[in-house]
Amino acid sequence: MPGQSEANAPHPRKEPRLPGPLSLERLEEVFSDCVDFAKREVYLHGDSGRKATVCYIDGQARSERLNDYVLRPLAQDPMLSSAPESQLFDLMERGALYAHGAKRITELDPVVFSLIDGSCALFLEGRDDCLVFPVATEEKRSVGEPENEPALKGARDSFVESLRTNTSLVRRRMRAPELKIREHIVGRQSLTPVDVLWIDGIADPDTVALLETRLDEIDIDGVEAAGNLEEYLVDAAKSPFPMMPYTQRPDRFCQGLLEGRVGLLADGIPLGWVLPGTIDQFFKTGQDRAYHWLVASALSLIRWLCALITLLVPGLYIALVTFHPEAIPPKLALSIVAAKQEVPFSTIFEVLIMLLAFEVIQEAGLRLPGPIGATVSILGGLVVGNAAVEAHIVSPAVLIAVAIAGVAGYTMPSQDFGNALRLWRFLLAILASLGGLTGLALGCAGLIYHLSELESFGVPYLAPFTTGTRVPRGHPSLFRLPLPMMRWRDGPIQTQNRRNQR
Repeated sequence: MPGQSEANAPHPRKEPRLPGPLSLERLEEVFSDCVDFAKREVYLHGDSGRKATVCYIDGQARSERLNDYVLRPLAQDPMLSSAPESQLFDLMERGALYAHGAKRITELDPVVFSLIDGSCALFLEGRDDCLVFPVATEEKRSVGEPENEPALKGARDSFVESLRTNTSLVRRRMRAPELKIREHIVGRQSLTPVDVLWIDGIADPDTVALLETRLDEIDIDGVEAAGNLEEYLVDAAKSPFPMMPYTQRPDRFCQGLLEGRVGLLADGIPLGWVLPGTIDQFFKTGQDRAYHWLVASALSLIRWLCALITLLVPGLYIALVTFHPEAIPPKLALSIVAAKQEVPFSTIFEVLIMLLAFEVIQEAGLRLPGPIGATVSILGGLVVGNAAVEAHIVSPAVLIAVAIAGVAGYTMPSQDFGNALRLWRFLLAILASLGGLTGLALGCAGLIYHLSELESFGVPYLAPFTTGTRVPRGHPSLFRLPLPMMRWRDGPIQTQNRRNQR
């Protein structure tokens, strides 16, 4: 059928996107119905018969640079008006105009995209080429503190939406010339620049090549969100667990590069990814190397313990109260029974409805504006907590178990990983309601089996625990050694140079 063949056919990529000869009239035709397209005619100094036309995109080009670097020299420099016609473009290209770069272009396609990027195009009458000067504006959000990764002890700058600002933040920390940055364009309509960063001699070249191949294979309209890259680059699209660790902090991003990982930065997205991703990456924070190694190790163990608590506590409560009451201490069992006597619902229903109410309150607090969100959270806490217990809709023990599981989930440094644990928490609670401790054990076994199947760019997701290759690592995955003892990189197995200090 014609509809099916059109749906299955790949989207055509026109190269060049705008074929045809270069001329001022053709450029105006391309930007017809574009209110931000502007052109300025300037007569050369001392000669009213020779004029130049400068085209630019209002808002993309900075007016001060355009006036000072291009328009002012054209109107005031006597050398340009006295130069022969054949040498005029050569003088402009070699420095008669004050822009820091000049490029002569004879095709329409690159001129159009140069204007979109913030350059201006200069045309002279009777010529089939033009000069392009970079006068782009630098209006962007200023570098501030990371909101999702607070810096308690360390650097307080974070990535912003400007790609070149982000690469400069990395360059300031990684001054070695071995730091390589290669750019790819992703998106048919957005044409988003995406940069791949790695340290030559440390990162695995195969991982770099695989990432670049997958970037080139992405064929979508635009890259407007982080998921537009993540879901196209990873192998396991059906898994709720994140495969690409990301960070807002340049110092943590650079630490990933030093470990032998490959970095990824996209224009318009204020964060960076470090690949390949393993499960231990989602339990690390930017403060792990700032605190004393004993404190950092204790906090790391607490995070892993909280991951188990948020996963198992609701299901464990259901299994013990419903199927295995003999496993509960007598005094605690009597207390639970006394509190549950006037509750008309089953334990399974209590836990599930409280878990669902907890998620609803959390989403309402996140989506509403700050003052209203705080009010909704307080109101929801009073209704779900105090009022629900006093109305004998749920028992206090259920409320405590769900609250402990919810608060423990907030200790995850990665919100994406915490969201995956929340989904599995529901699943384990349902399995525990069906089979007790047996169902809970089967659910945990299924979770381990699922994690063992995942791979990130050829590296097992559980690589810190399951590689079996005896490759030296900087420190164990559950705690941190003193920094002078961390002589090996923590990156993937394929790292070219594993030793990072004597």
